[in-house]
Parts: sequence; structure tokens; C-alpha cells
Amino acid sequence: MTQLIQLKRAYDPEESSDGFRVYIDRLWPRGLSHETFHYDLWDKDIAPSTELREWFHADPDNRWTQFVEKYKTELKSNSAFDSLRHAIEDKATVTLLYSSHDREHNNAIVVKELLEENL
Repeated sequence: MTQLIQLKRAYDPEESSDGFRVYIDRLWPRGLSHETFHYDLWDKDIAPSTELREWFHADPDNRWTQFVEKYKTELKSNSAFDSLRHAIEDKATVTLLYSSHDREHNNAIVVKELLEENL
């Protein structure tokens, strides 16, 4: 089975083409209610460690490349990554949801990349 993994901000409208929706941030998205934000799985444990997240956010423009490598290292030793792979293995379409305003530099990009490397 070919699997499509796509990314979407938690604040973007839900669409039928989203398939299985996985929210991958540790914190609830600010301003969204539990009644309006729809997801199939909230995987808090896949998020970057607090230390890594705070380190990256202190200088995101200059730390992106290092963040990607450090986060991939975290994910490879995180049992939540294997659990996520197992949870989505039979899903044709998976949408990883994230809260960041930055669509080019966020943890969902790294998770997607690593999932695709391990399909």
C-alpha cells in the first residue's frame, strides 16, 4: 500500500482528504476548543523534549539544521515513534497536525521525513 503523509497546521480547517489526523505537539493548540479541533490521535510523546524545543525556539533562524539532527536522534530512541509508525501503518492517508506558525521549520516536518524514511 502506498501511504500519503501530509502536514497541516492545527488551525487549518479539517478536510475529508486529511485521512487519519495525528496531533503531534505536547501542548494543546492555543485558542482551539476540544469541540472544534478534530484529531484521531494526540501523540504528545512524539514531540521534541522540552529542552530541545526551548533551545530551538531561542534562535530558530540559525538552529534549524541542528534541530533536525537532534530531533531525529531523539525520535530514533523514543518508543513513541515506533508506536506512531504502528498506529498509522494501515492508513492510506495520514495528516500530521502541528501548532507552529512557521510552516517551513517545525517538528512535524522532521517526523514526516523520518516516517517516510522508515516506510
